[in-house]
Amino acid sequence: MSSSLISIVAAIILVTICVLENSNAQLSSTFYTTTCPNVTSVVRGVVEQAQQNDIRIGAKLIRVHFHDCFVNGCDGSIMLDNADGIDSEKDAVPNQSTDGYDVVDDIKTALENVCPGVVSCADILAIASQILVSANGGPTWEVQLGRRDSRTANRAGTTAIPSPFENLEQITKKFSDVGLDSTDLVALSGAHTFGRARCVTFVHRLYNFSGSGNPDPTIDTAYLETLRQICPNGGNGGTLADLDQSTRDGFDNNYFTNLQNKRGLLQTDQELFSTSGDTVAIVNRFANSQSDFFDSFDQSMINMGNIRPLTGSDGEIRSDCKRVN
Repeated sequence: MSSSLISIVAAIILVTICVLENSNAQLSSTFYTTTCPNVTSVVRGVVEQAQQNDIRIGAKLIRVHFHDCFVNGCDGSIMLDNADGIDSEKDAVPNQSTDGYDVVDDIKTALENVCPGVVSCADILAIASQILVSANGGPTWEVQLGRRDSRTANRAGTTAIPSPFENLEQITKKFSDVGLDSTDLVALSGAHTFGRARCVTFVHRLYNFSGSGNPDPTIDTAYLETLRQICPNGGNGGTLADLDQSTRDGFDNNYFTNLQNKRGLLQTDQELFSTSGDTVAIVNRFANSQSDFFDSFDQSMINMGNIRPLTGSDGEIRSDCKRVN
């Protein structure tokens, strides 16, 4: 082979390697070390103030992060408002009860003041979720960063978001579709150890489960009566109930002992334990060891945050999380 031909082949190989590396760009916990070294402290300052005004902000923002990642990956598309060419995902049924966007806007404003055009809205959700989980007694983990923001929304794609009315098989498939397994499913469901849910999301379990005219047989009878007092038949579907009545605002493993005691609020919660399958053993494991749950939750949050992120030159860094630049 001539030297010129060798040079051409070498050049082709080098270009191919560069393309592959770019297409498989990895997130990194040190992504903003030089470009915005104070990013975490800036986010923490805003969310700690927000939590003084709204104890539920942690549950709200981690839910937004979750819903964002299940639609086209973790790209901040959920935060876009309606505009020319943008049909907001916020208007889709699964997202109509999402909240906390004003706090994201406050974080973005604070970051633009210290490192303009650097930190993505998608990364803001990931950082804020970690800080607020830890602030409520949960674990901490090294948040992987480097996501960029989408220039489009996908309202139709919100059907990929797990619904509280689906069974375990349907939920498991939605997790599998984005590369998450049963351990991820159970661990991430553990985020329901804090926060609230509206009556409309579980009232079907209280009076007419699956059209039977009877309550869901997997609900503890005393818990059923408590829930019926909160959500009377034909009452206000917007009334809120604690996802975890034992420690409503604390991040712990009580969610899993609740499932063992038939006190899971949502159908998708209780089915993790009441439907035969590999999730039962995982629930028991987490109920028996909070540290085991925390370790798995850490990894599952990283796994979820790695769902099809935009990196490199894809997407953009929005200056306003509600609209494209």
